[in-house]
Amino acid sequence: MPQYSYTAKSLKGEIKSGTLEAKNEQEVATILRQQGYILISTDLESGKAIRAPLMARISSAIPFLNKVSLADKIMFARNLQIMIKTGISLSRAMEVLSNQTTNKKFRKILLEIKQDIIKGDNFSDILAKHPDVFSELFFNMVKVGEETGTLDRVLSDLVKQMEKEHQLKSRVQGAMVYPSVILVAMVLIGILMLILVVPKLADTFDDLGIELPMTTKAVIATGVFLSNFWYLFPIIIIVMIILARMVVKTKKGKLVFDNLLLKIPVVSPVLKKTYSAYTVRVLSCLFESSVPIVKSLNLVAGSLGNIYYKNAMLDAAEQVKKGAKLGEVLKKYEDIYPVLVIQMVEVGEETGETSKILDKLADFYEEEVGNATKNLSTVIEPVLMLLVGAVIGFFAVSMIQPMYSMTGSL
Repeated sequence: MPQYSYTAKSLKGEIKSGTLEAKNEQEVATILRQQGYILISTDLESGKAIRAPLMARISSAIPFLNKVSLADKIMFARNLQIMIKTGISLSRAMEVLSNQTTNKKFRKILLEIKQDIIKGDNFSDILAKHPDVFSELFFNMVKVGEETGTLDRVLSDLVKQMEKEHQLKSRVQGAMVYPSVILVAMVLIGILMLILVVPKLADTFDDLGIELPMTTKAVIATGVFLSNFWYLFPIIIIVMIILARMVVKTKKGKLVFDNLLLKIPVVSPVLKKTYSAYTVRVLSCLFESSVPIVKSLNLVAGSLGNIYYKNAMLDAAEQVKKGAKLGEVLKKYEDIYPVLVIQMVEVGEETGETSKILDKLADFYEEEVGNATKNLSTVIEPVLMLLVGAVIGFFAVSMIQPMYSMTGSL
């Protein structure tokens, strides 16, 4: 049988190197796992060291054009879980996965991870070096898997959680496509009218010498500006978007924006169900992986985007740490978490089946989000029609009013 040189690490972090006779790399991994070690890297004694692909030396493309998507991370976690379960070493798995991905940025990161694994670093610590790709929840779950020797099961739980998250995002984004198209079309039509129609009407009013109302003057001034300086319009939009993003990133701006989202009649119910589904799904996943409750709550808080939900989880972690029950703490947040969530958490704490109950509850709320997003377009449609009608009415009144004034003076 061929002779393999290997590097492995125990659950306590001890590095071990040596040689083994085995049929293949998978058998080496199996033998070491029986001895309490995880295979890091291996190679045939007479073989050449595996060289990193050329892409590891090529810089990634422009970051915002080459973002690592949630779908990329799901595929990574799913394939890695299968490879670990079949006994493939982490370094070999990273090389295979780097060749599979079409995302240049992700490929470069995976090759960097491979090199760090060969150096003997902990896998979870390596993932933590890339927070823009792997969330705090992701690498902490991996750390739990490393410490307990159940990395393949933890990755399976992560895949399940990320797939549910992807479904939720897809449903919400899909529901917003129709309203977004209508709004964009309305804005573009309005701009074209201001550029092409309004200046001609302005010339007519000038020739007739009519005294114009303030609304008409405002519409004409906007139309004339756009017709003369139309090239500034994209710049103005970009500047406004940048300013809005900067304001939202501030503490006060974030508070105002998140509070506004929770108060909008049509959006608020969907948002609350979405955050409820996400919270209980992640908590269920963490509890199932035997992560302590305080650490689980902190991890959930770190993964939530809305500051009110984040603060609720951080407060819950502090109160639970002092001995309070999670269900009791959540009662203070009935304005953002439905009563059903609070009651089911209490039942889970009483029965000791919190993980299973939260998993079922997550399924329920994910279905609720699906039903809500199906009806979202139907609810938004009349609101959009009213908005379009109001804009058209304002424009029509502003441009027709001077004509009626002229008729009355004759």
